[in-house]
Amino acid sequence: MPNLARLAEASLDRHGDYPALCFEGAWHTSGEGHERATRIAGGLRAAGVRPSDRVAVVMANCPEVSQVYEAVWRAGAVVTPVVFLVTADELRHVLRDSGAVAVVTSPELVPKFGDLCRELGVPAIVVGTPSFDALLAADPIPVVDRDPGELAALLYTGGTTGRSKGVALSHANLAHAGRVSREAAHTPGLNTGITALPLSHSYGLMVTVGAMQAAEPPVAVLQRWFEPAGWLRLAAQQRAQTAAVVPSMIVMLLGQPLAEHDLSALRFVFSGAAPLPPAAAAAFERLVPSARVLEGYGCTETGGIVSGSPLDAPRRGTVGRPLEGIEVRLGDDGEILVRGPNVMRGYWGARDSGVTGGWFATGDIGAIDGDGYLSIIDRKKDLIIRGGFNVYPRDVEDALTAHPAVAMAAVVGRPDERLGEEVVAFVSLTAPGAATADELDAYAREHLAPTKRPREIRVLDQIPLTSVGKLNRKALRTLI
Repeated sequence: MPNLARLAEASLDRHGDYPALCFEGAWHTSGEGHERATRIAGGLRAAGVRPSDRVAVVMANCPEVSQVYEAVWRAGAVVTPVVFLVTADELRHVLRDSGAVAVVTSPELVPKFGDLCRELGVPAIVVGTPSFDALLAADPIPVVDRDPGELAALLYTGGTTGRSKGVALSHANLAHAGRVSREAAHTPGLNTGITALPLSHSYGLMVTVGAMQAAEPPVAVLQRWFEPAGWLRLAAQQRAQTAAVVPSMIVMLLGQPLAEHDLSALRFVFSGAAPLPPAAAAAFERLVPSARVLEGYGCTETGGIVSGSPLDAPRRGTVGRPLEGIEVRLGDDGEILVRGPNVMRGYWGARDSGVTGGWFATGDIGAIDGDGYLSIIDRKKDLIIRGGFNVYPRDVEDALTAHPAVAMAAVVGRPDERLGEEVVAFVSLTAPGAATADELDAYAREHLAPTKRPREIRVLDQIPLTSVGKLNRKALRTLI
């Protein structure tokens, strides 16, 4: 299996030069992107970047992100993607822990991170300024060959339980994850996809690498960051046929006037990175009848993918079956264990690599039915034990989001002297005043067993989310 820079070259050879990326009203060709990547690679080498060096990429979505990724791989170095919403302290940890030799960023982030880069002595290369222009002015360089098992990307986990850890993914890890996810999600003729996923997240990176291996010329409609009204306009204008999203994006799209936009070209909406409330999937399909919403499952440590729902199978309320070459089994406590060519090399610089005998313990609790379909019950660490009964937050959240006034729900445990923990729910509404806490409490009494029913329901204007759109339970626990 070739390294990722070779995959990019093979993609250009296979499809030729064509309009490949639509971004903020402008089209960019595949040939243009590749040519810029070869020059950026030459500029990185001239700037002192050597094979195996880590290069941090801290940008919102834009064409330069994928160009820099390809350039870093072409130079034999390691991409360290960082979501641009991180704080300066979080970026300081990533730069120190990874030993990054340079940061590629964009002008709007210089006020936030410029002083930090100077403090750490890490050069900042800023898109649209002379520092980046110098890269583009360099002579192209050929691909620096790397073994498929060598490090290609170092992604940092969210750090919800402490300092974030670097997930070491090889060229082979990412190539396999990208290929099998692309093959599982593709229907011939459906080549135009829209995404606002951060390209710095494992999900976005997997989609990027998957496109390099596409059998047909892939066309990407890219949003700088997710904004639901703009997303709908783009999807309608560009006749998007597929979409990659996280569940919170679907929930926010449901708050928009979907009927005012022609989404008749949309066939498949692929949801991952967090559990999708069944009510949200059903509502979206009802409002956009041309589209099917399909769930998949993965995590950073597995290259962003483990399983996917078959395109032609009826909805089963699962995250599908493990994809080609990926094995899944359940531990004694129901924890999902994964083995395959997509599983990380290990955690960067850690004594415990996180992989035992090839198996990675995900921290998710799941179930596997007789046909091999995987269901996610909840995060192991989010389990609430109330009076000796196990309460999975997702069970409560799914029940609450089935109420027509509830847009989003999040459940956490609160310490309780008598029961050990008590169940607390936070909800946001489809419209201000659409329901009261008392009304929702009555609904919960009707639809949830007494052991699962929240003893407190709080209505918030907005449920806090992480930088990649997942429920931020850590932030919610500070409110109880």
